[in-house]
Order: sequence, then C-alpha cells, then structure tokens
Amino acid sequence: METTDLNDYTVIKEGEAEVLMHKKNKVFFNKAQVNNRDMSIAVLRAFISKRKQEHDAMLSKRARSSEEHEASSKDGSKEAAKTTYEPARRELKPPRVLEALSASGLRALRYAREVEGIGQVVALDNDPASVEACQRNIKFNGLMSTSKVESHLTDARVHMLTNPKEFDVVDLDPYGAPSIFLDSAVQSVADGGLLMCTATDMAVLCGANGEVCYSKYGSYPLKGKYCHEMALRILLASIESHANRYKRYIVPVLSVQIDFYARVFVRIYTSASAMKNTPLKLSYVYQCIGCDSFHLQSVGRSLPKHNSVRYQAGLGPVVPQDCTHCGKKYNMGGPIWSAPMHDQEWVTSILNGVKSMKDRYPAYDKICSMLTTISEELPDVPLFLSLHNLAATLKCTSPSAAMFRSAVINAKYRVSGSHVNPLGIKTDAPMEIIWDIMRCWVKNHPVKAQSPDHPGSVILSKEPSHQADFSRHVGSLSKAQVKKVARFLPNPEKHWGPKVRAGRQITSKHVSLIGHEAVNGHLNGHKEAAGAEEEEEEEKEDVVEDEPEMKRQKITEVIASSS
Repeated sequence: METTDLNDYTVIKEGEAEVLMHKKNKVFFNKAQVNNRDMSIAVLRAFISKRKQEHDAMLSKRARSSEEHEASSKDGSKEAAKTTYEPARRELKPPRVLEALSASGLRALRYAREVEGIGQVVALDNDPASVEACQRNIKFNGLMSTSKVESHLTDARVHMLTNPKEFDVVDLDPYGAPSIFLDSAVQSVADGGLLMCTATDMAVLCGANGEVCYSKYGSYPLKGKYCHEMALRILLASIESHANRYKRYIVPVLSVQIDFYARVFVRIYTSASAMKNTPLKLSYVYQCIGCDSFHLQSVGRSLPKHNSVRYQAGLGPVVPQDCTHCGKKYNMGGPIWSAPMHDQEWVTSILNGVKSMKDRYPAYDKICSMLTTISEELPDVPLFLSLHNLAATLKCTSPSAAMFRSAVINAKYRVSGSHVNPLGIKTDAPMEIIWDIMRCWVKNHPVKAQSPDHPGSVILSKEPSHQADFSRHVGSLSKAQVKKVARFLPNPEKHWGPKVRAGRQITSKHVSLIGHEAVNGHLNGHKEAAGAEEEEEEEKEDVVEDEPEMKRQKITEVIASSS
C-alpha cells in the first residue's frame, strides 16, 4: 500500500466545500472553472424552484379536472377517492443529480452542500485515482456530504445508458469534447430534467479544424468574429440531434461562452410531435469571404394544413452565387441552432437569485456581469456583427458603438450587445441597411482609395439607398451601461485558462498554461518546486500549516482511512 504524507496534500476551499488535492497533479483540478461551478449552482437553484412551481401547477390543474369529473359523474364516490389519491401519489421527490465526470468531486460536493432541496448526487469517474480522491473528499466534508454524495468507479456512458430517465439533472464537464457522452446523457435525463454540458475544445468548435468539428458535432464551423457564439449554437444543435433519436427535444434556458469554454443548460422533453419542429430551429450559415456578410438558411419550414401542420424543406437559396455587396463567393457552415439559446425569464430569475445570495458565490462579480449582459441580448437574433470588422472591410475609422447603435435604432430596427464579445452587435437589420449606415459614415469620414476589386471599394462604389441618422438615441446604451454596471471583467490572474490534464508530466510546452515559474519549478527538481510552492503558500496563506490542530488531525485521519 502506498504511504501517504500529509505534506503532499493541499486543502482547497471553494464555496462551502473543501477538498484535499495532491500536489503532483494526480487528479485534475482547474481553479478557472470556479465560474463554471458558480453558474451551475445558480442555474440549479433556479431549476429546483421552477420544477416545484411546475409541479404545483400540474397538481392544481389535475385537482380542478378531477372536481369537474366528479361533478359530472354519477358515481361521485370513486372520483372523490381518485382525487385524494392523486396528489399523494404524485409527491415531488428531491432532484437526483449525476455528475458524469467528477475528478476530485468538488462540483458534486458544492451541489450537495450549497443547493437547498437537492437530493442524491452521484459522482462517477473511470479513473481509480479520481474516485479515491472523491471518496476521500466526501469523508473530509463531513456527515452532510457522506449522506448525499456517492462516488463510483465506472464508465459514465454505461451508467447513463443503464439508468434511462433516472436523473433530474445530468452534468457533463469533460476535459475536451463532450460529444461521446451526449447520446447516453440525453437518455438518462428525466422528462423535463436539466442537462448541463461543457465543451472546452473551442479551437475545434471555432473553425480551426472544420472537418474534426463535423465528425464530432455534425456541423461545419465558420471562422468569423461570431465564432464563439456559433460554437454554442453548434453544441446545441448536436445535443438536439442526439435527443431527436429518442423522440426527445431540448429547450435551452442559458448558453454561455466563458473564458475558454462553452457551457449550455438545456431542458429535455419527450414528444414525437414536438420533435418535428427541430428543422425549424436549425439553419445553415452563408458567410461572404470578402466582406464577412452572413445570411441564415433555415433547414425546414412549416405550413398550415386544415387543422394540422405540414412540414417541408426550407426554401432557398437565400443568397446568389456571388455576394450582392462585394461580389465575392460564400462559405457555407452549419447547421447551427438558430432558435433562442436563452430563456429570458430564466435569465432574470437566475440573476435575481445570484444578487440575493451574493456572499455565497466566490465568482459573484464574473457571473453577475455575464448574466446582466445576457439579460439584455436580443434572444431571437442568431450571431452578431463586429463593428471593428465592418470598419476594417471598408478601411475606415470605426464609429463609436453608441453612434452605430443609434443609427440602427433610428432606422427602426432593434439592436443589443452580445455577452460573447464586447464589440459584438446583435441586430435584426438586414445587411443592406448595415452597409448603407457604413456608407453614410464614410461620406463624412473619407478613406484612402483602394484597388477597384477590393471588397470595401465595391461596397463604397454603390450609393446608399437609406440615409443613416447618427443622432444619439436614448436606447443606444443598454440599462447596464447607463447604470455603469461592469459587463466584461478582466481575468483575475495570469495564465487564467485550461490547466494540464491530470497525470501528464509538466514540460516546457505548458508555459502558456501555468507560466514560466511553475514550469521551471517542475523541470529543475523538487527542491525548487518546493521553494516555489512555499512562497506561493505564504502569499495565499498556507491552509494546511495554519489550520488548528483538530483540523490537521482530521486531514490525517481522512488520508489514512483512504489509503
């Protein structure tokens, strides 16, 4: 049996949970994912509240229905018995949560300790070291954790497949792509349950390897300023595709691109008829290779037929062979999810919940700023424009965001920002209007002459059919901007991002992930590493050394019992 040394472990506290982490990177832990875990807890609290509201509404509806039946029935006694029996039989149980890839178990422990009304939390991993660490951490967190959290060594896919519709919440947070888990995950979520899914392979989703993205998610990405939102929509389309195979469909409640990953929260329902609407929620994207104008082509459409609906393929093409603005060709990507990717009622509820429990979120500032921005996004406008990109195409100076947004609003169109990009502008104005606004801007801010076949030259050679009005509109600033609420926060420290996979040897190629100092410490031997760790611990306050003797004794007992 391997000997354990107390000095090999560091106590990490996040929220109300504490975990023992081995200093040799044996089990994966990423401090940057505190934003992810906080956002998940906020959504989980909103889900439990919403679930209870829906259950109460269903019971009252059934009670009214039973009363109506009782009144119209000759045999009232049987109906009355049924009315009293139904609510008792339909008692709402606390939601069961599955964390499919638990690693240290920190997320599962935070769910159990911080989310009121939560039921059993099942933490899975197929790595023995991770399961051992998770079980050790469950003991370390005391009676509440041992009664609510259970850890198992198993393949998450097998467990989800053998427990169909068993869990009210399934949390997928893999190291990399979630694609191999989606098929089993959509089957294990109960009807009306919540699937929370993270994708950290953003390079693939954003177009660095389009063919790899297509093989994993069934969509082709495009390189554009909106690529991070497109990544979210590709992930949603992929989850919907997997759900459809089992006569199920998704309803997104929140989709966020944070730091270096995409995170989506969707509810899953079963309905063979509602599933037929899926093609109406998906679109292909045509993006001009010259001026970056983009257009969406719906995959399907619906037509009324007597008292029902008839479904047909989408009408197309929505674009000619050559771009009408600059004359260049189009790239085609998708299909992507083009229906709303947030439920604004949920977003408002989650944001209010976060503000009311400010002290219980370690990453309060970050998630509050993000939810504020999302609450002001246009929900029915897929993708966005980049103001700097428009100016770069025309080789002109850029108008201020407030001026451009004012011109769009004065042209009788809607406009908002995007949580994905501080310079992103969502609008339902067609590209013709957008380029007319920019043409009017250039008339007052002349540019140097470019070659005639340059996309900007072709666009500016046409006279604007719409005269832009740049006078400041009251709606050009969002409510958050007016109140000076921070919407985009800087990273809290250097090298904030994905860390090295657990068990992998630290080498010089990991500089961008953990910094020169950390890498040099690992490469130059244990003495320097220990020295660097000591300095770091002094700055942060060495949790183990400064703990009272009773807590130190507890750590020793937990480590000893798990060895």
